[in-house]
Amino acid sequence: MEVTPSILTADFSRLGETLEEAVAAGIDWIHMDVMDGNWVVNRTITFGPALIRSVRERLGPEVTIDCHLMITNAEETWEQYADAGADMVIAHIEAVDDFPSLIEALHGANVQAGCVLNPATPVDFVMSLLSELDLVLVMSVVPGKGGQSFMPEVEAKVRAFRSAIDAQVAAGGRATKLMIDGGIKDHNAAMVAEWGIDIAVVGSGLINERATIAENLGAINAALGK
Repeated sequence: MEVTPSILTADFSRLGETLEEAVAAGIDWIHMDVMDGNWVVNRTITFGPALIRSVRERLGPEVTIDCHLMITNAEETWEQYADAGADMVIAHIEAVDDFPSLIEALHGANVQAGCVLNPATPVDFVMSLLSELDLVLVMSVVPGKGGQSFMPEVEAKVRAFRSAIDAQVAAGGRATKLMIDGGIKDHNAAMVAEWGIDIAVVGSGLINERATIAENLGAINAALGK
């Protein structure tokens, strides 16, 4: 299982140094949480394409950058994030009216397409899209609501996607990645890896003042048996 940091817990006044520290520790995938102050429950505004462009310029093309769009108008604005240097745009199934068209538009622009679903959203909302998606993100907390604990009840949802993706690959189809986000730390990393997660988004479990990113990543990797 790969680990990618969510930068929301970082000190934005030294974001460049934090990201370079992450890359030096062995991270090669950065997760960018974009909130528009409208769609998420806490009305938080985070950042937009300008910051993403700065991150891309600082880290170079070797690092994968995804943009998790917790916004109401992903269909109208995704090009701004692609133009800023995002390799992948991940939009919410609950917030997009015509997801097949969004996938087609992203792939037409040579951008990977991801779909994210909230803890309460059934897997059936996404399964019909699986063969065209590059990534499915399962939220294990409610987006935008701070101080939440990991929701273990998403296990059945993760395993359903894992089974469907494995069957898809066995039939010669797309190797869709499976990501999880919310409350992941060293104590539960091995559990979600066993469920079949490919990529875990880690926020405060990776970027905090108690230890360096390398130390925190080492603890996660040790839990994973690496």
